[in-house]
Amino acid sequence: MTPHADHVGSLLRPASLLESRRRYASGEISVSDLRSAEDAAIEHVLDLQREAGIRIFSDGELRRSSWLGGFRDMVRGLVPSKVQTSLGAWQGPHREEANREIPVPSMAVGGKLTIDGRFTDVETAFLRKHAPGPFKITMPSPTMLMHLWQPGISDAIYPDRDAMTADIVGIYEREVDAQTAEGVPYIQLDSLRYVDLIDEQRQKLWSAVGLGRVLDEVIAADNRVLARAKAATRAVHICRGNHRSSWAAKGGYEAVAERLFGELDTDRFLLEFDDERSGGFEPLRFVPKGKTVVLGLITTKSPELESQDTLLRRIDEAAKFVPLDHLAIGTQCGFASTERGNLLSEDDERRKLALVAETAVRVWGTA
Repeated sequence: MTPHADHVGSLLRPASLLESRRRYASGEISVSDLRSAEDAAIEHVLDLQREAGIRIFSDGELRRSSWLGGFRDMVRGLVPSKVQTSLGAWQGPHREEANREIPVPSMAVGGKLTIDGRFTDVETAFLRKHAPGPFKITMPSPTMLMHLWQPGISDAIYPDRDAMTADIVGIYEREVDAQTAEGVPYIQLDSLRYVDLIDEQRQKLWSAVGLGRVLDEVIAADNRVLARAKAATRAVHICRGNHRSSWAAKGGYEAVAERLFGELDTDRFLLEFDDERSGGFEPLRFVPKGKTVVLGLITTKSPELESQDTLLRRIDEAAKFVPLDHLAIGTQCGFASTERGNLLSEDDERRKLALVAETAVRVWGTA
């Protein structure tokens, strides 16, 4: 599967769905009522993608509390923690609002990590039945929990972070095996841990461990999951944080590019390139022949629509490092990595998705 128009996955939640979630949380409606509201909202965003010209469909992550949801919402063994372990303080023009609405409470691993059943089975079953074409299932990388190993809490269960990560990866391997058996055509890992090795401030979080060792761990964990998905198109998305139109990190890919692109066993890289925080295209020189780079040129953080002429120029620049046939265009991140989403409207979202598809058709002749 080699689509030239792609998007990261999350879409704005309709107001009606947010209201249903509020009513469910307050005990006013049943879980069955909530599921019906989710189903209706997902059918709506499937139509939105089709009308925009997108040909790889997502359920918009509408059943989740955030992009980390699904797995994190269901896994057992997490306990509250006073240590702030999120991506950190949000930055940008809307940082005050973003920092008031911290999307994920601070947690630590305080028990054996287990999960009852699966965490994408409902999503997969619905998309198999209702998606107008090939669909993707997105999942946070298992390494997005590796920072939740905290001395004095986690070591009572796991002697070190490696032992904990092994259990998380095992859960993911079983999940991907089930997805493969169900014929999921496109599996995407959202793997932001690489950002810790790119951003100068976030590098300090791992200085005691060693940045090289962290990179070893992250690549190894992602590869174990990706190895189980070889029947599908496999993708890895990397961005620098996305919450209420704010961001949390900056820096180009150069610091990790040679190993990231050379060693990660994936078919597609969905990379953030919407502004100067992501650096230039030069690190793409390390992308091996045959792998596809989805250029995240269209921002989901602002309603302002990009100039197609600018997009065409930037695609030409990237083609100096990756053959044009192995490039694609997409959004830099999702529209709603957290439940309330970024600060733009559904109409803005539709226009941005349409621009992705229209630009792909203009460059490659097909979305």
